[in-house]
Amino acid sequence: MADQTPKESGARVATRIDPMKDGLSREQMHFIRQVELEQWKKKTQKLRTRNVVTGLAIGAIVMGIYGYTFYSVSQERIMDEIDEEARRARLHGPKTGAN
Repeated sequence: MADQTPKESGARVATRIDPMKDGLSREQMHFIRQVELEQWKKKTQKLRTRNVVTGLAIGAIVMGIYGYTFYSVSQERIMDEIDEEARRARLHGPKTGAN
């Protein structure tokens, strides 16, 4: 059953037509344009949804990097303060002769 082609099964299959070569009436051309327009609308909605999801993902990544950068810079200030305290402690600490 699965190895039968559509012509062998007896089912009607849509055939591709070329509107420029085949003599179609105005009503048929109008119907074709309507169907194509509906297909484009459906594709546009899917693409818009994908674009929004992609944009939100990229925005989340950017904000994460931005936040992490601020966090790491604030950590560097803390390390600078600790280093400054250690240097002051060395300067004001007991003089033992060892550096």
